[in-house]
This record gives sequence, structure tokens and C-alpha cells, in this order.
Amino acid sequence: MKILVADDSRVMRQIVVRTLRQAGYDDVDVVEAEDGADCLAKVGSESPDLVLSDWNMPNMSGIECLRALRAQGSAVPFGFVTSEGSPEMRETASDAGALFLIAKPFTPDTFRDALDAVLA
Repeated sequence: MKILVADDSRVMRQIVVRTLRQAGYDDVDVVEAEDGADCLAKVGSESPDLVLSDWNMPNMSGIECLRALRAQGSAVPFGFVTSEGSPEMRETASDAGALFLIAKPFTPDTFRDALDAVLA
């Protein structure tokens, strides 16, 4: 099992990875991407089972990355871990093909609730 974590903040990527481990996903391989463009490239080269992406990033945002992946025909499971969780953002994410949006602050339980259905 491989999860790609995309966030322009190295510290935030570390927090997401730590929360994954605390949620019980200690046996997954984690690949990190520093923005949407890096994420897009790594989906192609790493073939992750799931992408966890921030929304607001330089070069290419998370939503732009998701739309580009879907335009390329990629069906990789994709979810957002972001600081905004408004109903409008959730709808935009869902319409673009995201399976979930986890709003910060989050807990290991939040991750389990979102990921168990996707990774089962």
C-alpha cells in the first residue's frame, strides 16, 4: 500500500504522515510531493493507492492536480487534507472526483473515518 502526501509545507507533510501512523496505517509506504505539479508527476511514476493533497499550493493547486489527473484518465483515489472545509469547497472537491475532504485540525480518528472505506 502506497500513499502520496502532497503539501507545500514540509512540516505539514510530516504531521499528515504522523497522523496516518497514529491512525493505524503504519505499514503503508509514503511518498511526498511538495506541490500539485510534483504530485501529478509522482502519481505517474509511483502509482500510489491513494493521494492525500493540500488544496492551496504553489505551481499547481491540489484541485488543479486532481482535475489534471482525471483529464489524463487516472482514477487514483484522491482526498484533500486542507485548512478550509466549507460546503462549497467540499462540493467542488466532490465534483472534481475527490472521495473526501479532511479539514484541519484533524485527528487519527478523522483519518480512519475517511480512509477505512477507501483502503479497505
